[in-house]
This record gives sequence, structure tokens and C-alpha cells, in this order.
Amino acid sequence: MADAQAKFLQGSLFRHITVMSLTASVGLMAVFIVDFVDMIFISLLGQAELAAAIGYAGAILFFTTSFGIGMAIAAGALVARSLGAGDLALARRRSTNALLFGVIFGALFALVVWLNLASFVALMGAQDETLSLAVGYLQIIVPSLPFLMVGMIGGAILRAHGDARRAMMATIWGGVVNAVLDPILIFGLDLDLTGAALASVAARLTIAAVALRPLIRFYGGFDRPTAANMLPDARPIAAIAVPAILTQLATPIGQAYVTRAMSQFGEDAVAGMAIVGRLTPIAFGIIFALSGAIGPIIGQNAGAGDFVRVRRAFRDGLVFVAIVIVTVSILLFLARPLWAFLFKLEGDARTLVFLFAGPLSLAFFFNGIIFVGNAAFNNLNHPYYSTWVNWGRHTLGTIPFVMVGSAWFGAAGVLVGQYAGGLVFAIIAYVLAVRVMAKAEVPQEDAFARQGRLHRLFHLRR
Repeated sequence: MADAQAKFLQGSLFRHITVMSLTASVGLMAVFIVDFVDMIFISLLGQAELAAAIGYAGAILFFTTSFGIGMAIAAGALVARSLGAGDLALARRRSTNALLFGVIFGALFALVVWLNLASFVALMGAQDETLSLAVGYLQIIVPSLPFLMVGMIGGAILRAHGDARRAMMATIWGGVVNAVLDPILIFGLDLDLTGAALASVAARLTIAAVALRPLIRFYGGFDRPTAANMLPDARPIAAIAVPAILTQLATPIGQAYVTRAMSQFGEDAVAGMAIVGRLTPIAFGIIFALSGAIGPIIGQNAGAGDFVRVRRAFRDGLVFVAIVIVTVSILLFLARPLWAFLFKLEGDARTLVFLFAGPLSLAFFFNGIIFVGNAAFNNLNHPYYSTWVNWGRHTLGTIPFVMVGSAWFGAAGVLVGQYAGGLVFAIIAYVLAVRVMAKAEVPQEDAFARQGRLHRLFHLRR
């Protein structure tokens, strides 16, 4: 069995953040790149309705995936804190129960969404053939949500152990399967969107299988599920998972509003927004990964009672965000001719992609601050702060800005408004995170901190 001890209590925090973020982002981008290639393949078919359908469907998939992200955050935070406190048995039990709760509630959530797909897609502004195409695509993918949950929660548990490499490999293998099947099913078998959906389902099954294997082989596997074991963890899992899920759901709901606002400018504008939506996670996969990567680092040190390292991890996370954002924005700007060639950009689609590639992408720094702040909230017993910040960001920080932007600048104003609201809530997230870290340092430590300090003293005496 591999070393299941806490790995982030010593060493350079900036190095831990960099290694965890880069390895996690490789796995994330393996999936995002396949989605990006999907969009290229669909664009090659030469039908704006197909590209627009992907855009509408993407907002719904973001909605369902957010449920999995919330459960993964809970699993990662609880397991990391247990490891930081030196309680390996508790870490294994909570890994088991987080996975079980995730699959059960993920299946129920997927069923509710599946039964209401047409209403959800229509609510975002899709009509006629585009509506039908998006619903058909989603009817195939949505039932596979429980398998995606297994993969996401399994990856979070691996990262909580400090094993970012094996978590990365799960998503890489999923991306490989998707990349191989995409051209075969879309072009070889002439299945268009149906082929892309089937390839995505196969990728989700692969991610689940590859994530579970190292947990069983190297980290003691899982406990036998019983009601007696599950009930004690229901409350702590729900205490983080519920606000984390609510936090994550804010993003797709805000995105759904943006999609609807963009739909008034036609299929070309929606297709351009869909391209930006696929390009964003590839460009900023490292920043998306940072939220999950820095969580275990904060969690382990909080569990060990070392709040000096907690504060330093938060600071180093923000420095990391700034370096990545500036570097990537320069690369996006230089690659503008490539985007125009790949997607045959014209009209509003060209305007939107070029607006994002360079000038507007710099504003993603505000999102990065929110991501790091959310990681601090979730791992320092204030998960509802994440909920408030994210909902504020994607309602008050999105809707009025998009309304004004679209009225003044048309389709381009929708994107500008979406990013502009981030500044206000980035400031709020930063101020709240500083207060939470200061409060965590007072002597009223929780059981995790006391147990973690005793565990470290025991090892020092040995």
C-alpha cells in the first residue's frame, strides 16, 4: 500500500501548488481538448445549428457536472483533513461514504434533469431544429452522470492523498477514449451529434474505472458499506457538499442566462459563444484545476493546525493565478489567426472569439481569486461563503452587467458584461478569505487541529 500520510505539511507550498495544479490540469485539459476537438469536427460539418446545439447542450452539461464537482469538493476536503489529523481509518470511511452518497444522489439528479431536458433547453432560447438536436444529444449523455460522479469523487480522493498523477491519468485515459471514438462515430459511422454523445459516455465510464483502481490498489480501498458506517458521515458530508453543490450550480445558471442573452443575436453569435466556452477551459485549465489542487494543501495544514502555512498557501495561490493568466492571455492573442482558420470564423463568431483571445481573457484573474477563496472557505469550515460568493458572482455580478453590455455593445457586450462583474466579487472573496483564515488561528481549534498537532508531536518524539 502506498504512503497514505499527509504530504503537504512540509516543503515549498508554491511548489506543491504548481505540481498539483499542473498535473491536475493535464487531466482536465485532456477532457476539455476532446470537447474542443468535438467543436472543430462539428464545425467541419458546416451547419450552424449543430454548433449552436452544442452550445446550448454545454450549458446543461455544465449544470449536471456541477453536482459532481460539489460532491468531489466535500470528499476531498474531508479526506484531506482526516489525513492531516493522522486518522487513516476515518479517511477511508469518508472516502467510501462520499462515493456512495455521490452515486445515489447523482442518479436521482440525473433523472430529474433527463425528464425535463426539453424545458431546460428551450428556457435558454433554443428553438426548432437546434432545440431538437440539443435534446437528442443530452438524452444520451445525462444518464451517465453517476459514472462521472465516481470518476470525479475518486479523483478528488486521490488528490487529497497527494496523488495528483494518478488522478490526472484517469481523465487522460477518458480523453484518449473520447478522442479515438469521436472521428469514428461522427464521421466514420455518420452519427454527427449522436456519435459525439456516445464517445463522451464511453469516456465517462473509462474515467470512473481508472480513478477507482489506484484507490483500491494503493490506498486501502473502501469499507464495506453499512448504515452504521454511513450515518455518522451523512452530516459532515452534507455540511460541505450541499453548499458546494449550490456554489457550483450558480455557474451554469449564470451561463444559461448568458446563453439566452446571446441567443437574441442569432445562431452565429451562439456558435461563437460556444467556441469561447470550449476554448476557456483549455486556456485556463490550470486555473480550473487550482481550485481542487490547492484545497487538499489548505485542508491538510488546517487539519494539522498549521495556519501559518494555510495563509501562505492562499497567498502563493494568488501569485500562481496572476502568472498563469498573463502568460495564457498573451498566447491566446498570438493564436488569433489559428482560431480563425480552425473554426472558419465570420461575423459575430469572429468578433466574440477575437474579443476573448487576449484582452478579455485577462479578466479571468478575477475568477481565479474566487476559485482560491472558495478552496479556503471549503477547507476552513465556511463552505456557505463559497455559495454566497458564487451566487452573487453569477446573478448580481452577471445579469445587470450583461443586460447593460448587450444593450450598449450587442453580442460583444454580453461577453464583456459577463467578465466585468467578476471584479466586485473577487474583492469580496479575498476579504472574506482573509477574515476566515484570521478566525481559524484563534485558540478555539476544532478536533482535527488538536488531533493533528498531537499526531505530529508523537512522530517528533519517535
